[in-house]
Amino acid sequence: MQLGTENRKKTIAAGVLLGLALILVVRWIFSSPGSPTQASTIAPAASAPHAAAGQAGGRKSLGAPRSLDPTLRYDWLKVTEDTKYTGSGRNIFRAQVDIPKPIQAPVAKLPPGPPPGPPPPPPPPPINLVFFGFANKPGEPKKVFLSQDGDVFIAKEGDIVDRRYKILRITPVSVEVEDVLNNNRQSIPLKQG
Repeated sequence: MQLGTENRKKTIAAGVLLGLALILVVRWIFSSPGSPTQASTIAPAASAPHAAAGQAGGRKSLGAPRSLDPTLRYDWLKVTEDTKYTGSGRNIFRAQVDIPKPIQAPVAKLPPGPPPGPPPPPPPPPINLVFFGFANKPGEPKKVFLSQDGDVFIAKEGDIVDRRYKILRITPVSVEVEDVLNNNRQSIPLKQG
């Protein structure tokens, strides 16, 4: 049985590579994350962000070494939390430049006129009843049908509708109504349709 020793150079190269691989595997196994050798190499680097924070004109640089250690480093997180943005004053979220406001020329003052009188009283609110019919029965007074916001009222002359409107006069084409709260009189025409 032959072990492949026919080519001596290939055998020596394979042995050297096998030995180097064995040394690297042993070193990797014995250098676990909790070993003092790795902790001593990371401990000085942990203070590096704090040391670099005071340098470079106030800019903080996080030159922390990368490691495969999965634990959270609260000191590194604290350094990034304390970072304040001090920009140049330009709004990076606007695409346009602010245009300064033009300077206005002083306005000449007009001589004071007579003081204005009291404002006229506001017009009374309109009566929003709709007259849409009437009823006549022999021997009874004429009654009208009025509606307001979906409510239907039946009234005769002299009646008060919706605790606000008094029916003054009924004609075949209109109804005269008075708003008793505002002393406002209005004639409401008969609505066709």
